Amino acid sequence: MNKIVIVGGGHAAAQLCGALAEAGLGPRVHLVCAEASLPYQRPPLSKAFLKSPTEGLQLQRAESWYAQAGITVHLADPVLGIDRAARRLQLQSGQMLDYEQLVLATGARARRLAQLPNTLTNVAVLRGAADAAALRDQLGQVQSLVVLGAGFIGLEVAATARALGLTVRVIESAPRLLARSVSAELAEHIEATHRAAGIVFSFGAKVGEAEHDGKKLQSLQVDGQRLPVELLLLGIGAEPETALAETAGLALDQGILIDAAMRSSDPAILAIGDVARFPIAEAWAQPGTRLRLESVQNANDQARTAAATLQGQSASYASLPWFWSEQGSMRLQMAGLMPDPTRPGVTRHRRPGATDASFSVLHYVDQRLVCVESVNAPMDHMMSRKLLEAGRHPAPELASDPTVALKSLL
Repeated sequence: MNKIVIVGGGHAAAQLCGALAEAGLGPRVHLVCAEASLPYQRPPLSKAFLKSPTEGLQLQRAESWYAQAGITVHLADPVLGIDRAARRLQLQSGQMLDYEQLVLATGARARRLAQLPNTLTNVAVLRGAADAAALRDQLGQVQSLVVLGAGFIGLEVAATARALGLTVRVIESAPRLLARSVSAELAEHIEATHRAAGIVFSFGAKVGEAEHDGKKLQSLQVDGQRLPVELLLLGIGAEPETALAETAGLALDQGILIDAAMRSSDPAILAIGDVARFPIAEAWAQPGTRLRLESVQNANDQARTAAATLQGQSASYASLPWFWSEQGSMRLQMAGLMPDPTRPGVTRHRRPGATDASFSVLHYVDQRLVCVESVNAPMDHMMSRKLLEAGRHPAPELASDPTVALKSLL
């Protein structure tokens, strides 16, 4: 039987298993996970999971489902190498696993700080269940948390730690939070909300030497001043997990390069999810633009495209990107890709919500709606997704009143 082997244990891998099982291909599928757990929901790790010592992992599918689908699962048995000529994988257990088609859904790993040894027990990262369990234990033993990096993970954990009663300080080298992810207008609101909750921010910060004894971090030098540290969370981004692809000789560029059908430079190997860098189909983007997105939506939609490709169907990934983040009292939702605000023809409009803490920011390129950011405005988000997915956009005369574009879907 021609095997389809999926390497990875995240959202992309789980969704692909589901799509292939639905197509009746479950008995051909082998899922190889480096972690000891079946694929689980990742977003709760920075929120509900950290708040309660009794909160368990939320499996995406029960163990019985994989058995019923005929899918063979290899847990806690990472792949050590790929023999592309023989179409064979070597697992850590010593097993050799042949494949007809291989899908790499290896995700991304947390970026580390060069001056900090990985052995420091009070320096945490958050990517998987083991990270989250360790961080949860540590949060219950300290009074303060320092977060290095004001990205989504850092801010979500900061909000959770503050809700648990910890003193929280966020250190960011950029001039503002979420500089590469959200508009300045939205960032200003997020910062103000977190400050009102008692979180302290330092922007444009320069991190210098670290003081540690090889086991624990005592302090960091921030802007020339010694900052004592009880617990440090590194939220300075993630790097695609491309080690397997690199040793196998696949084409790489800040991720595994794939085409719109999810194929890598080797037609027998596909890549999906956080590890994949793909061509985007936005009409306003420069030709040849590629992105690597870390989101549940991207993982799930790319898995569906890969499932079609694996079945020999014509497939092309052109799904609308959308994201969300829950930070304390804020539910942030984004549909579409935010354009460069310095580009000619880019404009934005703010749509007020029911309260001061509820609004949307609509982004246009040449009067075409391309992105909507929403705060505590789920209906705006849902309408925006429908509008963008349908390829509709307001006529020029509607650009001065962007609310018409959203109301048109009511």
